[in-house]
Amino acid sequence: MYLTNLTDEQWQLYYVQYLKLHVISRPRNYPLREIVNGILYITKTGCQWRMLPSDFAPWSSVYGYFRAWKLSGVWDKALTLFRETYRVQSGKDARPTAAIIDAQSVKTTGSGRQRGFDAGKKVKGRKRHIAVDTMGNLLAVYVHSAGIQDRRGVLGYS
Repeated sequence: MYLTNLTDEQWQLYYVQYLKLHVISRPRNYPLREIVNGILYITKTGCQWRMLPSDFAPWSSVYGYFRAWKLSGVWDKALTLFRETYRVQSGKDARPTAAIIDAQSVKTTGSGRQRGFDAGKKVKGRKRHIAVDTMGNLLAVYVHSAGIQDRRGVLGYS
């Protein structure tokens, strides 16, 4: 059991209300809950896919589901579901009326996607813009070249 594992209540919310409609229709060798818990472990710890502990399904299976769900928008919709549920349980409206936006430029190597130069920070690499609601719940993340100005980056331009 890991701190990143979904509780029974969280799993019911996620699976019954949403994931059940978006499962891959081929036979599975591993329970979906084990796959989701593996993905949550990776995103929380930041470890490499191949370093996923053996308590979870093999990394290649976990990554396969992650990629398929990412490309189909399942993660964005799940994030919205959890955020809105948490806000309502906290006595707030499901949809936030205010957001907090921040940017961070980080150095990167020459490999990978586009990179640029952030003249304000004197950094060559990538920049991420993150928006959260007033409760700290994630609303959006954009990663792009560090050369993108903040006024364009907050709109999600790359």
